[in-house]
Amino acid sequence: MNSSPILQISPLGFPWKTQDPFLFCVYHADDYPKGNENMGPDASLVGRNLGQDFVIKDGWRMYHGQQVPGFPAHPHRGFETVTIVKKGLVDHSDSLGAMARFGHGDVQWLTSGKGLQHAEMFPLLEQEKKNPLVLFQLWLNLPKVSKFVEPHFRMLWNDMIPQVVHQDNNGHTTEIELTAGTLGEVSGPAPTPNSWAADPANEVAIFTIKMAPGAEWTLPLASAEANRSLYYYEGDSLSVAGQSIQPNHGMELRADQETILKNGEKEAYLLLLQGRPINEPVVQHGPFVMNSQAEIMEAFQEYQRTQFGGWPWSSAAPVHAREQGRFARHIDGTVEEKDG
Repeated sequence: MNSSPILQISPLGFPWKTQDPFLFCVYHADDYPKGNENMGPDASLVGRNLGQDFVIKDGWRMYHGQQVPGFPAHPHRGFETVTIVKKGLVDHSDSLGAMARFGHGDVQWLTSGKGLQHAEMFPLLEQEKKNPLVLFQLWLNLPKVSKFVEPHFRMLWNDMIPQVVHQDNNGHTTEIELTAGTLGEVSGPAPTPNSWAADPANEVAIFTIKMAPGAEWTLPLASAEANRSLYYYEGDSLSVAGQSIQPNHGMELRADQETILKNGEKEAYLLLLQGRPINEPVVQHGPFVMNSQAEIMEAFQEYQRTQFGGWPWSSAAPVHAREQGRFARHIDGTVEEKDG
């Protein structure tokens, strides 16, 4: 057996490299300025490539937004999006009439299944101070048997997501939030019912990790079949199984070998993604992920014909009222309201 659990180390790009069953992982960190009356940035947009603004200028990006940053209406089929919002807010609207505003530690788990359109906008509510946004979006594949399930989303509100606090022998803490998976006796909230993550045998784990200066923590063991990726995106130095890792690097790890993390002199922030691979053909074209090129062609044809339910909103980039708190109106009409 290889003496090191580290299989590969690579610099983090945009997006981050993933392993089956994950298809995509992107980290958004934007230091948005004060908001204007339209919940866009109270700043000049001159010089930005509006509609395709992915260059960090003045610390932030508009992405595909024209007035409000974010991602106006676009389709998905054949996979899931898991959106983890650490700071800021996301306004969701979709072709089936559902909508939500979530953030400040909330997660939206959306199964696109047979297809839907949705918009993800980043409203800048604060007009007297900055509007920082920090989020991850993961794409988790669906197996062939679930590619055409009905679309569905579940809100994992921040008070539903358990946190495990580990204290090492020197009293230094590591805080682990469980979006999915199990750590000791603690399990994350249930994902959507047709997710690859819904079966514990698939060993899917999504952990966000914060290590205090000098903290030490050992990753939990999983099976040799599970793919494991660890992303180190903020800190000054980290030892992983005795090897020094610099910030903004990702690692592929052996899930069945002991991996000890020892942090340096600043707080460290990491993301862990894990799961048994689906081990099916993956054919991706833009927002569609299927098992064959023929199925991709069928997806385009159906989207052109039906628009996956059409678009019931007056704008391709809808945002909710400024005074609206965190909430979700689901596809079946049920409504959840949260404070703040």
